[in-house]
Amino acid sequence: MRTINVGLIGLGTVGSGVVEIVRRHGDHYLARAGVDIRLTRYADADEQRFEDLGLPAASCATDWRTVVDDPDVDIVIELIGGTGVAHEVVIAALDAGKSVVTANKALMASAGKEVMDHAAAQGVDIAFEASVGGGIPIIGPLKHSLTSNEIQSVMGIVNGTTNYMLTRMAEDGLDYDTALAEAQAKGFAEADPTADVDGLDAAAKIAILASIAFNSRVTLEQVPTEGIRSLTPLDIEYAEEMGYAVKLLAIARRTESGVDIRVHPTLMPASHPLAGVNGVYNAIYVVGDSVGETMFFGEGAGSLPAASAVVGDVIEVARHLAKNCLGFVGCTCTEQLPVRDIADLETAYYIRLEVIDQPGVLAATSKVFADNVVSLASVIQKAEAGRGEIVDLVYVTHRASERAVRESLAEIAALPTVRAVGTVLRAEDL
Repeated sequence: MRTINVGLIGLGTVGSGVVEIVRRHGDHYLARAGVDIRLTRYADADEQRFEDLGLPAASCATDWRTVVDDPDVDIVIELIGGTGVAHEVVIAALDAGKSVVTANKALMASAGKEVMDHAAAQGVDIAFEASVGGGIPIIGPLKHSLTSNEIQSVMGIVNGTTNYMLTRMAEDGLDYDTALAEAQAKGFAEADPTADVDGLDAAAKIAILASIAFNSRVTLEQVPTEGIRSLTPLDIEYAEEMGYAVKLLAIARRTESGVDIRVHPTLMPASHPLAGVNGVYNAIYVVGDSVGETMFFGEGAGSLPAASAVVGDVIEVARHLAKNCLGFVGCTCTEQLPVRDIADLETAYYIRLEVIDQPGVLAATSKVFADNVVSLASVIQKAEAGRGEIVDLVYVTHRASERAVRESLAEIAALPTVRAVGTVLRAEDL
């Protein structure tokens, strides 16, 4: 049985998890998978990590090229992250004829075609299960188990940081700043939380999923994205009163006019399974024309869950190497579907206005919506202590176009009795 040598570049949170899992189960992979996998080379810019993980000094280096250039390394694991050095690492490894396993969502969402083209040119594998959903198997099922379907939609909660924050805001009434500080203190959020709270992390993940699900390339730059910074506990409370939960949802649908793709805080029926996904957990909901509705649930981040997906990819690629069948599932983007302008979206909306509590306000704002052909389903007026004459006017619309809603809000913001257009949320009838 051929021994498969693996080089690991990046020994941070996920990389250290890979080392731990291989130490824990490595002896069993020969029996379970028919391959003898050995971690033989390591690279990281921080030399202290080699000592902390108890790695042999002779196998470690601060220069990633020592791993890529080693002729005995069969598979390179890239866990640096980002699109700078990591891009150089992946392309160099593929061009050297080595298969690559990565957890790099930003790279695959922005340069996935380039990466896959290099892998195809060399006849090697590029595997990236851990780039979406951490330890949740989703890319494998989309590429294998569900390929007999036309996937109609894929959507989900794919960022554990924001889901934890929204859960705390919903269950305990925390405001955004307090929920973020708590998430940072628990290690769920980075010191700079921008990628999470502004929806960029989720946008990269849904771009990857949409490309695979619809066999049509979608890049990160094509995903309209809104984060959770503007949400307040009041918005979540009002939503609950109307039978909804608020989640940061990544959405991709196949439509007759192209791919509807977006990331934003979303009102969803409290009865839907996604509404009950709380804390740092992730869930991805896939609808196929034959299989119907399916949902993949689990821990979306963390050292061991993400490392589990990485090592799973390594085992699969090692099997391919042993059987000499590399590159048999490469890029599947054979269609060229357009990405729809979000202005063409039609859905229901939650709109919170901060207005002066006086007669005529309801009539004036309602008239603007009517003039723009935005039909209103319900309205709630709430007065909160300590806000003087300012009250919240909360509308929920019937299905309306994004363009018409935005035009309405621009006019409403100019009314003398309106102090501010507060939170605007799209609703999904799942």
